[in-house]
Amino acid sequence: MRLALKLATGAGKTTVMAMLIAWHTVNAVRHPNSRTFARGFLLVAPGITIRDRLRVLLPNDPESYFRHRELVPADMIRDMERAKIVIINYHAFRLPGRERLDLAKGTRDALEGWRGETLETLESEGQMLHRVMPELMALKRIVVLNDEAHHCYREKPHDGETLKGDDKAEAERNNKAAKLWISGLETVKRTLALQAVYDLSATPFFLQGSGYAEGTLFPWTVSDFSLMDAIECGIVKLPRVPIADNIPGGDMPRFRSLWASIGKKMPKAGRGGGRALDPLSLPAELQTALYALYGHYEKTFTLWRKENMPVPPVFIVVCNNTATSKLVHDFIAGFERQNDDGTAALENGRLALFRNFDEYGNRLARPRTLLIDSAQLESGEALAKDFRDLAADEIDRFRRDIIARGGDVARASLLTDQDLLREVMNTVGKPGRPGRAGPLRRFGCHADRGLGCQHRHAHSGRARLWHPAFMRAGGGTGLAPDLL
Repeated sequence: MRLALKLATGAGKTTVMAMLIAWHTVNAVRHPNSRTFARGFLLVAPGITIRDRLRVLLPNDPESYFRHRELVPADMIRDMERAKIVIINYHAFRLPGRERLDLAKGTRDALEGWRGETLETLESEGQMLHRVMPELMALKRIVVLNDEAHHCYREKPHDGETLKGDDKAEAERNNKAAKLWISGLETVKRTLALQAVYDLSATPFFLQGSGYAEGTLFPWTVSDFSLMDAIECGIVKLPRVPIADNIPGGDMPRFRSLWASIGKKMPKAGRGGGRALDPLSLPAELQTALYALYGHYEKTFTLWRKENMPVPPVFIVVCNNTATSKLVHDFIAGFERQNDDGTAALENGRLALFRNFDEYGNRLARPRTLLIDSAQLESGEALAKDFRDLAADEIDRFRRDIIARGGDVARASLLTDQDLLREVMNTVGKPGRPGRAGPLRRFGCHADRGLGCQHRHAHSGRARLWHPAFMRAGGGTGLAPDLL
């Protein structure tokens, strides 16, 4: 059985997942002979960052939803502790060519010559499952919950649709990811008793190049709770679109479809490709849009500070690729320009409240602007060298949480800069955590999926949005659900 639930971003997909887990677990524990329920759960996410955010679904997590949100009565908490939950990102299903044993060619030849047979070291499907979900292998029935499930489908063979350039490359990436994800679940089904698959997404649609009409709703969708429904119910905040448009000329406001004006001027290559780009040479239309959004943010920040709000609002810019996100980040936060003679000169950020350098040109230990994209998560460059010293208490709490969550002392003692960067992003605005926001803390996150700008309230995870400025390829207007 596969069911899809369409829920607007911010409407509480994680809470719904927790409720599904609680319903299955409590009934499975109290009705052990029933074939309707299961207490084993495989949660599959599209990436490491989302996977880390799902840890609140572990009953023993310090911030477990089952306790903090009182999803089950106190007398059923012990039942919840019998749930077996494994959280992975779909990349863990990668199988073809994966070596279980790393042997040098000489060692392999020696062993094969001595034994007189070929040494099989490639991982089988069963071994892959034991690696990915060992805790679930002994259970009779398991349930799968796919987060951001629009990445999980079987591509349909097709001849009619012809894509070119970036659209073709993106479709190939999406289909490759979707094939890996759905193939992994099919392997689970062949090996274990798969009780049910629940898909949760704000956009459970087939993607471009899938063989289906782009935007077609998954036929197994049973619930549609749209963005407008969420706004009307007061679950997400009412967005406000920008009304200031200071660029003269033309019959239509430029900010209404900003991408149409700047798309051809923005870089297409990744961070490492193409010629060196100057952050101060961003298109005038984009700079004007950023200044307009920042002007409203500055007024809001001042107002909140007068009212002694414990956290400041957060300004988020979402970009189309890592090259663009790096340019926008440097324009906002500042950067060091390399001169021909080998020296470096500071170009401070153009948006004063978001600068990562003080007035003397020294880099702030706690950055006000963070760059979050695939290249940055690999490099760990967004955190200053002395961030670990300044955030020692919060990092120590992060280590204790890791140990309490799964007893992984080794991982807790060897935190990488990538681990810390993801934790900073996941805990923006939470007191006592690496992403805590003091009286003068603002974050700007620049990611590499979609395009848009927004402010976000950084305390409880609930969004207060102003001025979404959409700069997505293909033009068009409207509110993209993944931004809200």
